[in-house]
Amino acid sequence: MKIAVAAEADDTRVAATPDVVKRYVNAGAEVVIETGAGATARVTDQAFQDAGATIAATGADAVSGADIVLTVRRPTPILLGAMKRGAMVIGALDPYGDADGLKAMADAGVAAVAMELMPRITRAQSMDILSSQANLAGYQAVIEAASVFDRAFPMMMTAAGTVPAAKVFVMGAGVAGLQAIATARRLGAAVSATDVRPAAKEQVASLGAKFVAVENDEFKQAETAGGYAKEMSDDYKRQQAELVASHIAKQDIVITTALIPGRPAPKLISAAMVASMQPGSVIVDLAVERGGNVEGAVAGEVVTVGPTTIVGHLNVPGRIPTTASLLYAKNLFTFVDTVLVDKETKSFAPKWSDELLTATLLTKDGALVHERFGGAAPQSAA
Repeated sequence: MKIAVAAEADDTRVAATPDVVKRYVNAGAEVVIETGAGATARVTDQAFQDAGATIAATGADAVSGADIVLTVRRPTPILLGAMKRGAMVIGALDPYGDADGLKAMADAGVAAVAMELMPRITRAQSMDILSSQANLAGYQAVIEAASVFDRAFPMMMTAAGTVPAAKVFVMGAGVAGLQAIATARRLGAAVSATDVRPAAKEQVASLGAKFVAVENDEFKQAETAGGYAKEMSDDYKRQQAELVASHIAKQDIVITTALIPGRPAPKLISAAMVASMQPGSVIVDLAVERGGNVEGAVAGEVVTVGPTTIVGHLNVPGRIPTTASLLYAKNLFTFVDTVLVDKETKSFAPKWSDELLTATLLTKDGALVHERFGGAAPQSAA
């Protein structure tokens, strides 16, 4: 069983770390890594070699003959062309709205596994790349805001006078939002947050933040039995928008985290809301890669709009690549070890009928097999 890792063309993270390389080797795998693959995550070739890996001169050399190719982003056409048919490619393959990219992987004959499609079930929690990376994005969003904000975060009582605490508002109390709340609280800010799910109120409060929402009878019934938000009435949306707009005008920092898989990010902050903020205020838009939550945000740039600086960094987890790679690599290892390896023979033996694999498999045997993206599941994975 050969496992390969190539250097990423457009990402600072790496899909394996020395710690997981040791685990792969102990599981019976030969691990080959392209030279320099871990450089931007502060992992040297020597560290990989000490863990038991072999270093290849190029990405094509690394993936040639590999049974499993681990990646952060979707492989380049050159890498796809160097892989053997039947190889399994595992990573964040971003399948939404890219029929050509899916076709390229199918034509290459690889079994492509999109880890962002991992079902949200108990046994898959340790494989959930969305959660591990969103957690870091929430943390880093606060750090990015602090680096731009020209004042202190905590309240300080000094002989020269009292410094008020920065007011931070987090929109969305999912994984990223909750971590942003916790991080801003650790820095001493006065934190508030909002979410469309009633259950989020308790989570926000448990972190010491104030929950902001129109809490009428409709709000209390706004969650399905499965934990998803229901569609709200136009009247409720109007009331909530008015409340949020008045609240944002009083904030120093706003962090938005709302993302919907496969759809453009919802607009949460209008140009009028941006203009209403105080001079020197900061907004960090974590959804900017999907169109953004903030009107006026620019993907990949930090811009000033009226009184407000809007931070639109791409790939926020990749801004702390060493930590992000550590968690991401462990997510991938757990999946490989659980679903793809025969423990007795220490060989590559995918469990094609396992729910974790059927939920994430995009292409197989030259065909698109994921029904969500227009494929028809093969009998072996039905």
